[in-house]
Amino acid sequence: MRILVVSDIHANWPALAAINEPHDFAICLGDLVDYGPDPKLCVRWAMEHARYSIRGNHDHGVAQGVSVRGESGYRYLTRVTRPLMWEALDLDERRYLLQLPLTSRFNLGGRRFLLVHGTPRDPLDEYLMKDPETWSRRVQDCGADVVCVGHSHMQFNLRAGSSVVINPGSVGNPRDGDPRAAYAVIEDNKVELKRVDYPVEETIARIEATNLPEKAKEMFRDCYRKGKLSRPLLAYNDPDEDAT
Repeated sequence: MRILVVSDIHANWPALAAINEPHDFAICLGDLVDYGPDPKLCVRWAMEHARYSIRGNHDHGVAQGVSVRGESGYRYLTRVTRPLMWEALDLDERRYLLQLPLTSRFNLGGRRFLLVHGTPRDPLDEYLMKDPETWSRRVQDCGADVVCVGHSHMQFNLRAGSSVVINPGSVGNPRDGDPRAAYAVIEDNKVELKRVDYPVEETIARIEATNLPEKAKEMFRDCYRKGKLSRPLLAYNDPDEDAT
C-alpha cells in the first residue's frame, strides 16, 4: 500500500499540481489555505482526493472567520491574505474546513497511524522541529506506531520512543531554504521524503495579479523563490504602509 502524505499546501495550486506520485490513497495534514492565490483549487483537491484529512491552524482560522493582527513575517502575510481566502471559498468549501477533525486515526498493515497538524498534545498550534527527545515525550502513550505531523514546514523522519514521526514538509510554502514542493510517501515500512520542482513563477504571477500590498508581493517573491523569508521585514519595500 502506497500512501501520499502532504501538508501545508497554503493555497499554492501550481505546487500541489506538480506532485505526480503514484499512490493508493492520500492523506492531508492541514493548512490548505492562507498565503497562496488558489485556495479554492487546493480545498477542492482535498475534498475529492484525500482519504484522511485533518484541520490545520490556518484552516481553522479561515473557516471560523478569525481576523489576524501582525506586521511581521508570516503573521503579516496571513493577515493580508486571509480576506482573499474568504472571498475565494464558497460555503461548501468553508464548511469542509470547519468539519475537518483535529486528529485522525487508522490502522494499516498491522500499524496504528495518528494524524495531527501540530503535536498530539496541541494538534493545532504547537511547533516542534526535528528533536527526537522532545518528540518521544509528545508521542508517549499516544497509541500509535506512526505519527504524521505538519505545521513546522520542515521535513523529517525520526524514531521517537516506540513511534515513528513523519513530517512531509510543506507543499506550498517551504521554509528550509529549498523552494521545491515537499511531500512524503509511505510504502510498507519505508518512508521517502521527496521534493519536486514546480513553476514558482506561475504562483508569483498569480500573487502579482491580486490587490495585495507591494510589501506582501515582495515578501512572497522572496519566499517562493528561495524557500524561506531571507530578509528582515524592514528590508522589504513598504510603499503601501499607510494603506494596510
